Amino acid sequence: MRHALWPEGSADEHAREIEDFFAGRSREPLATLVAQAVPGQLLGFVEISIRTYAEGCTTDRVGYLEGWYVLPEARGQGIGRALVEAAEAWARAQGCTEFASDTEADNEASAAAHQALGFTEVNLIRCFRKDL
Repeated sequence: MRHALWPEGSADEHAREIEDFFAGRSREPLATLVAQAVPGQLLGFVEISIRTYAEGCTTDRVGYLEGWYVLPEARGQGIGRALVEAAEAWARAQGCTEFASDTEADNEASAAAHQALGFTEVNLIRCFRKDL
């Protein structure tokens, strides 16, 4: 599922990140929540962290939805909503009063899903980089 959400990463990269998370060597995400139909049959997941800054937020401790994915065949059943609500509860338990997320500028399905869950779009930016 991570590869479906972030296809630019190789299977090996995702496997290392998962291993680092479970070994306690990962700074991000701080938590991963999963939805399953029966034990071992995953339907979706969220990865969450706490950021010191997020676009449109005013506090320096923002719960952040780093990744959110539900299997295509399981969408439209409230699983994504339940995962995000659980992520919000986790952030509140960590003392956060704001919750944020992002998506690619052209990902209209994700933008619509965020808005359906009460997120407000606060900014649209393009980021740049260059080798030195």
